[in-house]
Amino acid sequence: MSMLRLLAAWALALACLPPLQAAEAFPARPVRWIVPFQPGGTTDIVARIVAERLAERWRQPVVVENRPGANAAIGTQAGARADPDGYTWTFAYNGNMTMNPALIAKLPYDPNADFVHVAKIVGSAFVLVVHPAVPARSLKEFIDLAKASPGKPNAAIGGGAGQLSMALFKSKVGIDVLDVSYKGNAPSLNAVLSGEAQVMFETVAAALPHLRAGKLRALAVTTPTRTPLLPDTPPIADLVPGFDVTLWFGLSVPAGTPPALVDRINAELTDIARGRESAEKFAALGLEPLGGSAAQTGAAIRAEAATWRRIAREANIPQQ
Repeated sequence: MSMLRLLAAWALALACLPPLQAAEAFPARPVRWIVPFQPGGTTDIVARIVAERLAERWRQPVVVENRPGANAAIGTQAGARADPDGYTWTFAYNGNMTMNPALIAKLPYDPNADFVHVAKIVGSAFVLVVHPAVPARSLKEFIDLAKASPGKPNAAIGGGAGQLSMALFKSKVGIDVLDVSYKGNAPSLNAVLSGEAQVMFETVAAALPHLRAGKLRALAVTTPTRTPLLPDTPPIADLVPGFDVTLWFGLSVPAGTPPALVDRINAELTDIARGRESAEKFAALGLEPLGGSAAQTGAAIRAEAATWRRIAREANIPQQ
């Protein structure tokens, strides 16, 4: 065989190597994980818990890069434009992947075309809370109260998640509370704590200290089943079958990332989320492991995005 034919045969053999070999060599250098929020929030904490565990396993740093701004659009856009080589990740959650498309007219990224959604790592319920002065001690009593006084009480809205969750809730139970917008979750929570507003959807982790102190009252959670941190609080689904708003945190990579790498990262994330050390840290934040394949994750995200677009349209929520 001539040298030219030998080289051609060698090149063909390399091209036919299964893609899994690339995954087995990964990572050969540090990984960058873009978190589109300021340091210190729940998203940032989740990313750092996972990054620490991955770095221990891989003997390569997983560097969390905070790039906040524009309802998470700035950091998410940066992730969409990265090379699809598995070394740049984007923190994914309801807001940037399923809610922003319903709320922002000219989003600088396409959650479906620009990304492969690798995994939902952990999730949490929202909890419907009221100020203690509200004379309703159950979800049914609150609905009856709201129906008796259309336009009341005031619902504190601190962001897209709270806005869309409240819109879905109102449409399902047939009430008309008044949405009052605040600049972020912290001001909206303070509004309910002070009595300026009377009701809101809040994460379990943020609401829990105030519930324990008697400064808020929990009426229901948004997941289909009860959450371990609020075992006495029923799900909205008990009264409204099918109601499900799960806050999830996960990971996406640029479109075009090799499937073998996507599957490798998915398996690692699922294993870490369910490991004892990580699970304990997540539980303290009111988070539970999720999981599922990349294909299942992508399908669920597309379906959720379609739901929020419909809810926003039916509620006449103007796009930014």
